[in-house]
Amino acid sequence: MQKPVALAAVAVALASVVLLGACTSPAPSRSGVPPTGTLPTGIPTTAPNDGGPVKPVGTPKVIATGFDVPWSMLRLSTGSTLVSERQTTLVKEVEADGRVRVVGKVPGVVPNGEGGLLGLATKPGDERWLYVDLSTAKDNRVVRIQLNGTAGSYWLGEKQTLLTGLPTAGNHDGGRLKFGPDGDLYVTAGDATNTERAQDLDYLGGKILRIEPDGSIPADNPFPNSPIWSYGHRNPQGIAWDSTGRMWAAEFGQDTWDELNIITPGKNYGWPIVEGKARDSRFVNPVLQWRTADASPSGLLYTHGTLFLAALRGERLWAIYPSASPVAAVPWFTGTYGRIRDVIDGPPGTIWILTNNTARGTPKPDDDQILQVRLGPLS
Repeated sequence: MQKPVALAAVAVALASVVLLGACTSPAPSRSGVPPTGTLPTGIPTTAPNDGGPVKPVGTPKVIATGFDVPWSMLRLSTGSTLVSERQTTLVKEVEADGRVRVVGKVPGVVPNGEGGLLGLATKPGDERWLYVDLSTAKDNRVVRIQLNGTAGSYWLGEKQTLLTGLPTAGNHDGGRLKFGPDGDLYVTAGDATNTERAQDLDYLGGKILRIEPDGSIPADNPFPNSPIWSYGHRNPQGIAWDSTGRMWAAEFGQDTWDELNIITPGKNYGWPIVEGKARDSRFVNPVLQWRTADASPSGLLYTHGTLFLAALRGERLWAIYPSASPVAAVPWFTGTYGRIRDVIDGPPGTIWILTNNTARGTPKPDDDQILQVRLGPLS
């Protein structure tokens, strides 16, 4: 796909910029990325209200194995974790002791390339409904399904459709669901390879969307009677909120820059006119950008003053420090576990990461797997 002229000009202008824009020490590797696990100077060792920032400590522990193209993890208050499988369209439960069982097969899902059974979410404090992002033969949509039972015996009940008409394609389906601190549901929608329409406010692709838990449109959305929250995105797959309420989103670039953005309602993030940072007041610049070989970002988590970003092609976990000035990012586990699709909170003092090697990588006999990573203070 040929890049727009403005995008190509930006890529040339930024070619000599260090990818993280934050690591002044130690010296980066030949690729411009610091060695895995190497902390730059200038990161505060404490962050307000968070008990952080933090870093991975020790060797990750295998929690569960044998997943087939897993996509999303969702931790429940009971200690169980739900996992979606994109191609099988199964929801699986990982019990607190690591045992894995099938919760159910989501009806109506039609897998197609990067489409299929994607994001999972529940509303904090109310786990009666499981919210699901999925692909059908004609669109991507958001549904909610009754989540019956309890830990070790969950099963799927009645399904209700909340939002339809998101474009579907073999590539760029977005698919992440998360409830924000306002109690509304946020949905990432890729451009579905209909690139130019990421700028079109009558097209739901290339957007981040916001709806009420019942599927209705919030009255204070930036565009009247529209679920669109922000636009000009290519393929966003990670969203998270920090302790100050700022919304962050991670986005796949095309050939040059992947992005980490702070999301402001109603703003334009530039795709396909620009990719990465640009000197153009019409668009919001990313806070960080990476070469696509170093990231291809998917799931995003904020915990203890730290953002953790799962990287697919980059085969690493990025630890990002918003309290640093400028914002700093550090890679961990580079090439050790292959493609990483998602990252969530684990039991206290840990995070869980989900590998994704059965989709496109080189699977090991026990792939795909969930790994538990211990966290420790930076100091």
